[in-house]
Amino acid sequence: MMFDLSPMLPVWLLATLAVLTVAGAIYGAIRGARGMLWRALAVLALLGWLSGPRSLHPVLRPVPQDALLVVDRSASMQVGHRTAIADHAAEQIMQDAAHLPGLTLHRVDVPGGTGHGTRLFEALDHADLPQGRFAGAIVVTDGMDHDVPPHLPPRFHGANGQTLPLHLLLTAHGEEQDRRLRILSTPPYAIVGQNATIRVQVDDLGAPSASDAILTIRSGDAPSQTRPIQTGTPQDITLPVQHPGETLVGLSVSPLAGEASTENNSEVVRIRGVRERLRVLLVSGVPNQGERVWRRLLKADPSVDLVHFTILRSPNTDDGTPLSDLALIPFPIRELFQEKIRSFDLIILDGFRNSNILPDEYLTNIADYVRNGGGLLVTAGPEFTQDGTLQDTSLAQVLPAHVSTDGIVTRAFRPALTDLGKTHPVTAGLTEDWGPWYRALHPDQSHGEDLMHGPDGAPLLLLDRVDQGRVAMLLSDQLWLWSRGEGGGGPQAELLRRLSHWLMKEPDLEENRLTARIENGQLEIERHAAGQPVSPEAFVTAPDGKRQPLTLTRTNGVWHATAPATMPGIWSVRQDGLVAFASPVSHDPIERQDLRATATVMGASAKASGGSVSWIADHTPHLRQVPTGSAMSGSDWMGLPVTTAAVAGETRTKDLVPAWAALLGALIFLAIGWWREGH
Repeated sequence: MMFDLSPMLPVWLLATLAVLTVAGAIYGAIRGARGMLWRALAVLALLGWLSGPRSLHPVLRPVPQDALLVVDRSASMQVGHRTAIADHAAEQIMQDAAHLPGLTLHRVDVPGGTGHGTRLFEALDHADLPQGRFAGAIVVTDGMDHDVPPHLPPRFHGANGQTLPLHLLLTAHGEEQDRRLRILSTPPYAIVGQNATIRVQVDDLGAPSASDAILTIRSGDAPSQTRPIQTGTPQDITLPVQHPGETLVGLSVSPLAGEASTENNSEVVRIRGVRERLRVLLVSGVPNQGERVWRRLLKADPSVDLVHFTILRSPNTDDGTPLSDLALIPFPIRELFQEKIRSFDLIILDGFRNSNILPDEYLTNIADYVRNGGGLLVTAGPEFTQDGTLQDTSLAQVLPAHVSTDGIVTRAFRPALTDLGKTHPVTAGLTEDWGPWYRALHPDQSHGEDLMHGPDGAPLLLLDRVDQGRVAMLLSDQLWLWSRGEGGGGPQAELLRRLSHWLMKEPDLEENRLTARIENGQLEIERHAAGQPVSPEAFVTAPDGKRQPLTLTRTNGVWHATAPATMPGIWSVRQDGLVAFASPVSHDPIERQDLRATATVMGASAKASGGSVSWIADHTPHLRQVPTGSAMSGSDWMGLPVTTAAVAGETRTKDLVPAWAALLGALIFLAIGWWREGH
């Protein structure tokens, strides 16, 4: 504020009159004239008014300002009516802002699903606003934010030292409670046949004290189990792992009365069953190049424990070989083929010519081993057509082919997949631009699944199931040529890997299997049948028990179907006696940890800024502008400070001495002077 004069008479004249008035007053005082001083004051009062004293005030106008309206769109806002409440509040606030001069309200919707929870303060920091025009922020949320800073962000500290408000609008009636189930630890892998231990804990968030709850455990088609559990206390759950591959374990806890949501009352645990060690017995006959291929493949697999023997003669054979050239350790025939045969997951007979090397009782043990669930792979070459070979023993009962003595075919040919082989998981997807082989066996009898054919379309790779076990037979000893790149080579490593794991009953290589998975809210079903009849429909059961049929369509030998699947929990699919389970993977598990609406997380930041905390389920406070330094909220309103600036060249004047005040003062002084003169 400044001061100025706007005289009604020339300044020199006013000054002259003032000097004369003062001189007259002094003269009168010397002469002893009564009332002269008061009359002089009356004249000076009038002269003061005539000089026109006034104050100058700058003209202030509001500066354009920008504020933020941040609306939480994370997954927790789907609980109850929170989204509808937030939409209504945001619409009202935008309407209020439209009537406030100079204010631009920018709306920012903050989605979730990033894997890091709700990031509201990150959105506040990254909002692009003009420098120096920020007036404050309004956040519409359930209050559950995962990036609350320990101190108020710098953006909320104004240029003149003032703190800008952060208003928190919570989409509920008040503080809520929520019960959640937490998985504290779970093994990603477990040994088949052993137990897996899962540690869980149930928490009652916002509840005054701990309570009892009921935990339900569901695994596959087994009946559900229930057990009591104390909230706030860790508890271990032990479950058997019965098969290789993924096992889904569904855990759910009874609801808490009045809790915000039951969505986080359940969890799905994924445990992959693995075999401890896959024990493989490789028995070779005459040393050959294929033996190296098998050893290299099996030795490269860390999960395989390989036992390899080469048998060239019977222990009882006396052919004049010097004792110094014989093995010092006798071949453990009885130990391998009788005492410990069931400890192996797979037996490979590679180019093995029996010729009475193994007694028939041991070969019978191998056949029984297959029938009881074991795997047997036979690679056959010319030795298979000689007298006394495996097909002339009791082992022939489990072999899928018989070759006559003249069944050797010696000429160049390129192995190829059969129609069944193009869809069978052992050979499907293998590139067929393969190099040639030069020898194969032509069986006169065969059965089982023919995946590859050789010369004249004869079977080359046969698979068969014998009771509980499996047998594979490769009717050529030329596979090793692919490893040397003959004619471009071939996928010998992948073929042998799949073949051996199919024999050991790897779930992913089952030719008749049903699989299900959930991605992006869609249940994807695949049915592999490898030539077997398939029902046109599968039946899908949702986690809430609702069952619906689903039609499958065939593409390239595989049946497919999709269906929406947004409900959390375990979904089951059944078709032709097969069952598959699937569960959606949470893309933002942090978001589900606490589903309460609460002011305990962000309330301190709002209070530190001078802003307000309001529960808006029933009423949304109106937005208004208030002078800087005033209270920023009331019972039904919230405010943003108004910033003003002086308009250059414009001022507002105000008379310091009104005319009536000057006249009144002069009259009072004259009256006093008259009174003094009379006395």
